[in-house]
Order: sequence, then C-alpha cells, then structure tokens
Amino acid sequence: MADVRRGRPRDTEVDERVLRAATDMLLERGYGGLSTEEVAERAGVAKTTLYRRWPTKDHLAIAVIARLQSDDAITDTGDIRRDLTDYMEKIADALNRMRSAGRPPGHDDPSAGVVAELVAAAARHDDIGQMGRLLFTRRNALALDLIERARRRGALRPELDPGVLLDQLAGALYYRVLITGSPVNRAYAETLVAAALAGAEN
Repeated sequence: MADVRRGRPRDTEVDERVLRAATDMLLERGYGGLSTEEVAERAGVAKTTLYRRWPTKDHLAIAVIARLQSDDAITDTGDIRRDLTDYMEKIADALNRMRSAGRPPGHDDPSAGVVAELVAAAARHDDIGQMGRLLFTRRNALALDLIERARRRGALRPELDPGVLLDQLAGALYYRVLITGSPVNRAYAETLVAAALAGAEN
C-alpha cells in the first residue's frame, strides 16, 4: 500500500534555521548547555514546531551530527596509506570537535564530551540508535569503497576484508576518545594506518 502523507510538506528552511541554531549552541556550550527551548527562540520557530521534528534534545543532537557530517568526502589518490590516513584524520578532527564542545579554548580535558552523550542517547532511544547506525553506514561506505578499490588494483592483499580493516582503524579512534581519553590526531592516524596495513599491502 502506498504511503500517503497528509498535510503541508515539511519546511526545509525551518529545519535549516533550527539545525544551524542547535549546531552553534552545541559547539558553544556542549551537550549539557543545549536547550531545545532556546534553540526554538534563536531559530524563530514555535517550540511545538521544533518538538514535532525532534521530540527530545537527544534527537536534536543527533540531527546536528548528521548535518555536520553531510559534507563528508574521501579522496582516492591511488596511495591507500595516504588516503586512509587523511580520512582517519578527518574522523579524529570531528571527534575532537565534539569532545571539546562547550569547553574554554586550551582546556585540557580527556573526557569524551558530546561523543559519550551521543552514545548514551543511542542507548536511551531505539530510533536514535537506528539513525546513528544509518549515519555511520553511509559514511563508512566511502571508506569501504576506497579500500575495495585498492584491493582490486592489487595495492592490498586479495584476501583482505575491507570491513575488518576499517573496524581496526575507526574503532581505535573511538576507543581512545571514549575509553582512554588519549589524543587522536594526524600523528596517531599515521601510526594507526601503518600498523593496520602491515602485512596487508602487496
């Protein structure tokens, strides 16, 4: 049966105003300082309009993350080591941006910040968990395709599993941010990729 939707179409301009205001507030104040009521005020929309789209602060926060990742890209230069390092650095930069949201410049705090809050939100709401998995599936497809192309052209061993390689790389970044509090940066990305590709390159 066809999905017949009634009523007026969703106003994407309203969505953009709300998400822009929520992004600014999340980065300025962190997760604890994100207020749906103040976002509605900044965006110039009714609170009921906001809640129809994003029923909780958790839903609004995950929408902000999706917006920030909407321009994700990965470059295939033919040098798989360099390309994976560049992409891991991009993920590290995004994680660092979220872990430092709401903190004073130069504030040295190893906690995971907003990153941990989003993981907790996924545990609180099944639909947010599903949205998060879909978001990561779409983003990871870029890296998986890059690895698969390198495997097909002979840069990587033919038996290599692209998914396992990506798990080793991205998983290590999230482990450091969420568990150990250790820094993630370009130098770590280079070390990580070199270790993961040891024995995997032809």
